[in-house]
Amino acid sequence: MGKLDGKICVVTGGARGIGKAVCEAFAHEGAHVVLTDVDADQGARTAAALGCEFLKLDVASEDEWLAFAEAHPAIDVLVNNAGITGFEDGPALHDPEHASLAEWHRVHAVNTDGCFLGCRYALGAMKQAGTGAIINMSSRSGLVGIPGAAAYAASKAAIRNHTKSVALYAAQQGWQIRCNSIHPAAILTDIWEPMLGDGPDRDAKMAALVADTPLKRFGTVEEVAALCVFLASDDSAYMTGTELTLDGGLLAGSAASPG
Repeated sequence: MGKLDGKICVVTGGARGIGKAVCEAFAHEGAHVVLTDVDADQGARTAAALGCEFLKLDVASEDEWLAFAEAHPAIDVLVNNAGITGFEDGPALHDPEHASLAEWHRVHAVNTDGCFLGCRYALGAMKQAGTGAIINMSSRSGLVGIPGAAAYAASKAAIRNHTKSVALYAAQQGWQIRCNSIHPAAILTDIWEPMLGDGPDRDAKMAALVADTPLKRFGTVEEVAALCVFLASDDSAYMTGTELTLDGGLLAGSAASPG
C-alpha cells in the first residue's frame, strides 16, 4: 500500500527539476498524477516517462485554470510548484532600484498569481469531499531579503503568507483541507548548471556555493519530493498553515564555534 493510493494529485511545473521529482515520488506512492507544465513538449515527454497524465497549463492564466477545472473538477492534492526566478533568459537587473515594473509583474504573474489561482481552483475541487492537501512551493528567499532578486523574494514571501490565509479559510469552512508551504534553499537542479559547468573545478564551485550552509552541501530534488509526500499523505493530517524549511540549517543561525 502506497501512502497516496487512489489519490488524484496535480503538480504544476512538473516537466523538470523539483516538479518532476514530486511527480515521480507521488506515482511511486500509488497516486494518479496529473503533471502540468507550460512547456507542452517537455511536459508530455516527462509524463510519458513517469506514467503520468499530462495537461498543458500556464499557471498565470485564469482561463487555462478554468479549463483545467473542467477536465479535473475533483482532486485530492495540489502542489503549486511552477515558478520563475526572472533570470531564465540570462542576467537581468532585479534589485529594488533598477528592476523594471514589467519584470516585477512577469515574476509575480507566475509565482504569486499562479499560486493564488491554483489555491482557488483546489478549494473548489476539494470542498465537496471536504478533504485535501494543498502544498505551495515557496523558498528560503521568501523568508529573508534577496537584494539582487527583489521580485522573486517578494513573490515567494507572498506565497508563504497566502498559504496561511488559505489554511485558515479552509478551517473556518469546516473542511479538512490543509495548506502548507515548503521553503527550499539551494537544491541541485539544472538552474545551477551554468554556474557550475562541467570542468575540473566543478566540485570547488559547488563547495563555494554552499560554504555558508551548515551541512555544506546542496539539497536534492528527492529530498523536496519526500517532504511533499509527507504533506500530501495522512501522516500530516494535523498540520496546516505551516512552513517547512529545507535548507541544510542555513536559517538556524551560525554553525561557527566560539574561538
